[in-house]
Amino acid sequence: MDVRVRHNVTVTGNPDGRVLVLAHGFGCDQSVWRLVVPRLVDDFRVVLFDYVGSGGADSSAWDVDRYSSLQGYADDVVALLRGLDLDDVTFVGHSVSAMIGVLAAEAAQDRITKLVLLTPSPRYVDDSEYRGGFTRADIDELLEVLDSNYLGWSATMAPTIMGNPDRPELGAELTDTFCRMDPAIAKVFARTTFLSDNRDDLATVQVPTVVIECREDAIAPPTVGAYVSAHISGSRLETLDATGHCPHMSAPELTARAIARFASQ
Repeated sequence: MDVRVRHNVTVTGNPDGRVLVLAHGFGCDQSVWRLVVPRLVDDFRVVLFDYVGSGGADSSAWDVDRYSSLQGYADDVVALLRGLDLDDVTFVGHSVSAMIGVLAAEAAQDRITKLVLLTPSPRYVDDSEYRGGFTRADIDELLEVLDSNYLGWSATMAPTIMGNPDRPELGAELTDTFCRMDPAIAKVFARTTFLSDNRDDLATVQVPTVVIECREDAIAPPTVGAYVSAHISGSRLETLDATGHCPHMSAPELTARAIARFASQ
């Protein structure tokens, strides 16, 4: 299947500019980048896509075994880059897509030359000295509620994830993207996301990397951003003066500026 159809690919911006591939997080689709893209298109060729099971991607390509691991999503990213014949790519991965990007960069060293890890987490569950922000009991409860009432879970969790209670319209927009996802697929993707452990994969990164975090984030707290940056050789950590887990929606100007500054270097 043509990757453009499989992943509902959109290519926009400066055809002569450096390539940015923007990858959305769990429960979302490419529409979450709508406020960032206009700030990048003058200087960059911007590629947007939906993961299988999200947005306008081909739902017939969904396979529970393939997508029970982040590697399945990473393989799709590699196939996308090769199918579109994209080189010298700066891959921008939000949330779980940050770790998908780490895996893809290892497999496609000929394609991905920079990584932007936006509010990343290599493991959400606390483990010994590592603090991911959640206990295993927290995650089990989260997944149990999601399994029993996905739409209710979306309405409750989206505003928490967004983290800007004074701007309820942002939480409502994220809720809408969650609710557009097939609940059966969302349940698998959530389990894959929240039970993943990619800490060992950080050491495989061999390309210039920036870790972008928010000063307050209930899903990936500052300790996590510091951990990711410390375990990727040569990476740098940038903290945005923003709150929540989705700065590309809540602080698009700051986010776009940080992406562009790094990608232009």
